[in-house]
Parts: sequence; C-alpha cells; structure tokens
Amino acid sequence: MRLRLPRWAAVTAALTVLAGAGTWTAVASDDPPPVHRADRTLDVDGVRLDTSYFTGDGDGRRPAVLLGHGFGGSKDDVRAQAEGLARDGYAVLTWSARGFGASTGEIGLNDPDHEVKDVSRLIDWLADRPEVLLDETGDPRVGVSGASYGGAISLLAAGHDPRVDAIAPRITYWNLADALFPDGVFKKLWAGIFFSAGNGVGNGAGDGPATGAAPAAGAAKAAAGKAPACGRFSAELCALYQRVAVSGKPDAAARALLEARSPSAVGGRIKVPALLVQGQSDSLFTLAQSDAMARTLAANGAPVAVDWTSGGHDGGDQETERVERRVGAWFDRWLKRDASADTGPAFRVSRTGGVDSTNGRATLRAATADRYPGLASGTTALALGGAPQTFANPPGGAPPAVSAVPGLGGGLSGLSSLGVGLSLDFPGQHARFDAKPQTGALRITGAPTVRVKVTSTATDGSAVLFAKVYDVGPDGRQQVLPAQLVAPVRVEDARAGRDVTLTLPAIDHEVQAGHRLRLVVAATDLGYASPAAPAAYTVAVQGLLTVPTAPGLATQAAALPRWVWGLPLIGLAVAAVLLLTARRRTAAPAPDPELAPVPLQITGLSKKYKGGERYSVKDLSFRVEQGQVLGLLGPNGAGKTTTLRMLMGLIAPDEGEIRVFGQAIRPGAPVLSRVGAFVEGAGFLPHLSGRENLDLYWKATGRPAEDAHVDEALRIANLGGALERAVRTYSQGMRQRLALAQAMLGLPDLLILDEPTNGLDPPQIREMREVMIRYAAGGRTVIVSSHLLAEVEQSCTHLVVMDRGRLVQAGPVAEITGSGDTLLVTLAEHTPDGTPVPPVPDALVEKIAVLPGVGSAARTDGGLLVRLDGADATALIGELVRLDVPLTGVGPHRRLEDAFLTLIGGGAA
Repeated sequence: MRLRLPRWAAVTAALTVLAGAGTWTAVASDDPPPVHRADRTLDVDGVRLDTSYFTGDGDGRRPAVLLGHGFGGSKDDVRAQAEGLARDGYAVLTWSARGFGASTGEIGLNDPDHEVKDVSRLIDWLADRPEVLLDETGDPRVGVSGASYGGAISLLAAGHDPRVDAIAPRITYWNLADALFPDGVFKKLWAGIFFSAGNGVGNGAGDGPATGAAPAAGAAKAAAGKAPACGRFSAELCALYQRVAVSGKPDAAARALLEARSPSAVGGRIKVPALLVQGQSDSLFTLAQSDAMARTLAANGAPVAVDWTSGGHDGGDQETERVERRVGAWFDRWLKRDASADTGPAFRVSRTGGVDSTNGRATLRAATADRYPGLASGTTALALGGAPQTFANPPGGAPPAVSAVPGLGGGLSGLSSLGVGLSLDFPGQHARFDAKPQTGALRITGAPTVRVKVTSTATDGSAVLFAKVYDVGPDGRQQVLPAQLVAPVRVEDARAGRDVTLTLPAIDHEVQAGHRLRLVVAATDLGYASPAAPAAYTVAVQGLLTVPTAPGLATQAAALPRWVWGLPLIGLAVAAVLLLTARRRTAAPAPDPELAPVPLQITGLSKKYKGGERYSVKDLSFRVEQGQVLGLLGPNGAGKTTTLRMLMGLIAPDEGEIRVFGQAIRPGAPVLSRVGAFVEGAGFLPHLSGRENLDLYWKATGRPAEDAHVDEALRIANLGGALERAVRTYSQGMRQRLALAQAMLGLPDLLILDEPTNGLDPPQIREMREVMIRYAAGGRTVIVSSHLLAEVEQSCTHLVVMDRGRLVQAGPVAEITGSGDTLLVTLAEHTPDGTPVPPVPDALVEKIAVLPGVGSAARTDGGLLVRLDGADATALIGELVRLDVPLTGVGPHRRLEDAFLTLIGGGAA
C-alpha cells in the first residue's frame, strides 16, 4: 500500500468550475476514435487555472496523464499530444501554468508552494473523475510529461507527490541555478530571454498583475516594492534577476532561491520510472543536466531511459513525432502495466547521417546501448601542443566571442557534424592548443576534460573563462564548434596561478580522419556576462585532453525490406541497359572558352516543379554582358524567382543550360564563388557593429581574409562612420546597404539582387540605386529583380521581361520603352481662357479603341495610351481630331510602366 498525500478539506469546493463547466466538444479528426475536450477554469487558492480535459470513446477506467507546457507558452501548445494520448486510451489533463495563457497568478518558476501544489490539486481533481483508473481512493494512476518548464514540473511533481506513477521530462533542467549560473558565470542572454518572455505574457486582462488575485495579494506585492517592469513574475524573482543582471555575477541568495525550486532539491525522493529526453542542440539546458537526473534517479532504484535528440532550445530537429511515440510507449509500460510495450533502449542518441537530397534536411540515425554510459565512458587521451599563452579580457567584455546565439541559426548547431557552424574568437582574446591530426575517425560521446593552469592580473585575482573544443579541418583554418557549445568557468585566487580541471560541454560528435581537435580558452562569450574591468589571463595546459568515446554504443541501421535484397540483380540489369543505350551525364559540361568573358548566358532554360501543371520557366534564353545593370521584370508567377534560384545553383533546371563566365552552373560549382547574392535581406547580430557583422560573415565562408576586399565593398556601399556602430542603431536603408555590402564581399563579378529596395523610402531608394550603378561602373555586372518599375528604369541599362515563365522581350531600357507601336496621346487640361477641360468620356475611349488600325486604347497619367495595329500616327491624329479629342501631342511613349503593361497585357508586377 503506497502512501498518498492528505486531501485538503476544501479541495472539492476550491476546484470550482468557473467557465465552460461540463461543455464537451468533439475534437475534429479524420481518424477514429473521436476525442472529446472539456475546457474548464479551476479555482486553486484564489488563482484561476485554465485547463482542458481530453478523453476518447470507450467504457471503463483508464490511466491519466498530465501534460505541462514550455516557458512562455500555454496549454494550447500540447493539445496535439493530448489528443493523441486520449485516442490511445488515456484521460489527459492540460493546463496553463500560473502567469501564462489565460491563467492568473504570478510566475514562480515552479515554486513548490504554488506551481507544484497546483499539480497536486489537479491530481486531486483527476481522482474524482469516474473514467480515471485509481490505485486506491484519491490516488489516480497518473503520469506527467512536458518539455522545458513543463519537464521540470513533471520531475518536481514526482518528488513532491507520491501519487505520480511515471514521468517523461523533455529538454529540461535538474538544477536551475547550475543551468543559469554554470560554474558561477551568469548566462545573461538566456536569462534575459526568460525574463522578457515572462514580461510578455498576458491573460486578456493586460500584462500587469493578474486580476484574479486577491486584493491582499496586490497590497503585499506593492509593499514588497515590485517594479512595474517585472510583468507576471513574483517580486522575489524580479529582484533576483535585476540584482544579478546589474552585477553580472550570481550571489548566494540567487543560487539558493533557484536551487530550492529545482528538481535536484527533491531528487532523492524521485523513484518512479523516468524517460529522460534531452537535446544535443541546447545551450540552455545541456546534456549535463540530464546526466545528473539519470545518475540520481538510477541510484534511487528507478527504471531510467535516456534519449539524446538532435534538437533542443537552440533549434534543430526536435524529432517530435518519434519522441511522442516513445513517451506513449513509456506510459503504456508503466501506467497501463503492459509488459509487451516497447519502451526502447536504455540509452539512445540521434546522429546525423548526411543530408536528404530531396529537401536539404539532415538525416538521422540512432545509436543505442543497453545501459546509459554517462559522460565519461571509454576515455582516450590526446596531447595538446602549445606554450602558455596570455590574452586579454577587453574593457566591458566587448566585443565578445560568439558560440551559441539563442534564437539565431535555426538549428545550425545540429549540423556541426556536417561541417557547418558559426563561431568567432577575436584575436588577442583567447588561447588555443592543438592536438595532432587524427589517423582514424574518433567519435566523442560525453564531456571531454583537460587540466590547465590559469593566472590572472585582475584586481581580485579572478578570471572568467570560456572553454571549447573545435573540430579543425585538414587545412588548419576551417573549424567547427560541435553543437555550438562552450563551457564557462569562474576561477578565483589566480594571481599566483591556479590549476583547474576544465569540463568541456557534453557532445556526440565524430572527428574524421585527418581532422584534429583544438582547445580554445576565451575571455568572453556573447551568451554570458564577463567582468567589465580589463585584465590579462595566462593559460597553460597541464595535462592531456581526455575524450570519452562510449565504446558500448552502436550505431544502428534501419531494417531492409525483403525486396531490397533483389536490388543488386535489378541494378546489374539496369546498368547493362544504360551502358548500351544511354550516354553518361555525370560529368559537368566543359567550359566554353568563347564565353569566358560573358557574365551570364542562359539557353533554352525550362523548369517544372514536381506536381505542377505548368512550367515555371519555359524555353528561356538571354545573355548579359559585362558592365550591364540588368532588370529582371515580370508579374507575380512570371518565373523570376525560379530563374534566380537556378542561376545561383540552388535548384537544377529540367532542360537548358546556364553558363557563368563560360562555366556550366551546377550546385557547388566553383564559378559560383564569382557570384554574390542579396536575396530576401540578411540577418545581422544587432549588438555587433556593421564591420563586425561583415567580418563574422566572411569568416563563416572559410575563405582567406585578404580575399574579402571589405574596404572596397564598404566604399561602394557608402556606409561611412555608421560602420562602427551597432546594427541595432541602423535605419532600414542602412541595413539594406549593409546587406548589399555583405553580398559584395569578395567583389564578385556577378551580383544578384532580389528586391533590394523593399521597405525603403524614396531617399533610401535613390541611395541604393547609386550603389548599384557605382558597382557596375567598375566593370562588374548586376542583375536586379524589382517590382518598382520607375526605379528599374532609372538604375538599369538593360531589361529582361518575363511572363508566364517565358521571355517576352529583352534589350536596352531605352529600346524597350521606345519600341513598338504604342503612342502616348497627351490631352489638354484647360482651354486657352483657363476653363478646365472635362476628362475624355469612357464612350469616346471605346470609340478610339475600335478605330480601324487601332489595337487598343486606355487611359494613363497625362492622356491616352494607344496601341496601333496597322494604322500610322498621321491617320490616328486625323481620327482623333474628327472625334473632337482635345489632344496636345502624339508621340512614342517613354515610360517603362506603360511598356511593361503593354508587353504583358496589363498584368501587375
């Protein structure tokens, strides 16, 4: 007989249904069985919790599941998972935590006296539901799951309420103080995001204090001196953040407060089966957090499984569908008591297996083991070369090195195993030590360690350092920071030197043969607070770099269907046919020497997207010469964007050929290094200056710094002194010019600009026009796609007009605007005595349109636009005089807009 929490005497009355009582709604679904949802607002100690209750059809009692949401979210974020579990035979309750969604109250960061007690009240409510399975009176069979903030509440609920039977926390923390103050260093960027998210939540009553709180609570808050900027946070959390954010250093009181609200505080009490899902792309809650969970819970005797997914708080593939299936199987085993349920291996890690050529996304493979190896299994020791090195902590800790940047990169950290990454260490602000190149592949699974000696000239003798291990390519320059992770460390009393063991971030990463590891110890990092006072640090390596390899871990391959075994024979047959009937197409066409000086020649280009009914581009041919500024025009759907994407090697044509300087374009073609592109703007780090952003971008290309020609690109972009200012101070026009300068880095011979004047005002458009003209004046070529016809007319020398994927006309701007048989008839606005002349009536315009030899007539600014179809100008004038049209002149039209509308038959750009 298990112990259960005492029932509060007034709990039934407290959980009063305030809204939507008993209103059941069927959730729309194409798949049976249907799911019913009841939305209720529950009153818990004066705070209103917004809840949803999901059940499927069927008789009898069933286990229950509580699903928590992430920080800044609400119950709506987990609705899809709740519906899936309800269809699988669970009673599922979701809720918006205090201060989030439509719930009232203050955010307490899973305070045991508030948010954790709320979960116990929800379990009480489940115990009274007739469809919920009970282990005993008042004790429902219940599991708890959630991600991040919701994952922590599942652990805390298991530690505080013995009625919880199983948990599945995802990408969450074990010790929040360690997560936000790792080794005594303030994780300022993530903490700021937390605080901003808490300030931004609302419940329909505004972003201030919840209106559902008792007046006494509001008075107590005022008495506590809570600042208005605290939003929905409790006063003590508000004070903690403001205190630490100002000092840049956590104090003992801050650590104590966060530790008391962390699962680690009740870790010894968590003895229920736990599926621990943690993200590899996560600089907020690292793999070390789940490692501490796993070790503690396993020591308690609880069944534990650990799953390292590809994604995390830094983005990447969250593997949502797979993870939710595994959570469901976990609850089937431990809540339904289904011994046949496949809960998966004791340890699983997702590894990047390459790139899917159909969608460009990284493919994943599983590596598994029958036990969790921890972060230090099967170590290999590597010697690091390099003498002791001295480097500086700059005044104010700026400019900072860059590793992980929350909210930036869209999961770039998850692609580090493919050689893609973004990191930056400033000269003079870091020390680096290299190992020898690997003779064979080395798989790191866990947290490397190394012992170093640190000496500091700071007044207090301390040092704040950021350690990381790079995977460096054979050329010695291109380096990738696995998962974009860095390990901060605060070293005290280092004036005379102090030995410190650095524990590097836990990763799963393969170092290929020929690559080597590089230890970098930096004085700054963008995500963390560094001392403001300048100081010099000296770091010397004192031992070997110890690398864990987890030898018991095996990468698994997917099972092959039976028909696959016949593929070798089929392949042989197909190969024989191809050898007899087909030409090889694998080799790229040879360069054409005659086209070597020609920036672009497109011949017979066609493209139809899969499943499309018509060609996006059909039989397109044109040529661009050196020094031209070519405008690519056409209405929406004309094929302009598809053409540009093929030109940049992003997609392949179905037919035809693109040659740039005589070389055929293929994805990754070397000649593309001579092409610069500005497509849909550029993302910049707002706290960095314009120059720092450009330096960072060029460094990420891996090309030599001397090839960037930064000063020449900047001179053409004409940014002036603004270049040294933070980008966040830039106007939209300055950002566009900086983006253009970025596209011009390396001074590409062919520059492609897609809508470069979007969002600019007329003076800024004029500046952008001058930039393009200056760039082409140096003998280079510019192709610009724009819908601003008047601007194209002023900035471009040549035009290509497309419609419905086909070429309509190509040539110099002056030729196109003055070509054809369209005449502009200007009309008098006043008689000689000043009397206004009325507009030409519509009936008269229609008469002109049907005159012999006239193709069409339409109004335009300043007169009529008449397209001749056999008649000449003299005959037209005679007819207009006969019809009493008050004409003042007739001549060829000279406006691009008129020519464009005539060419495409009136479509819009």
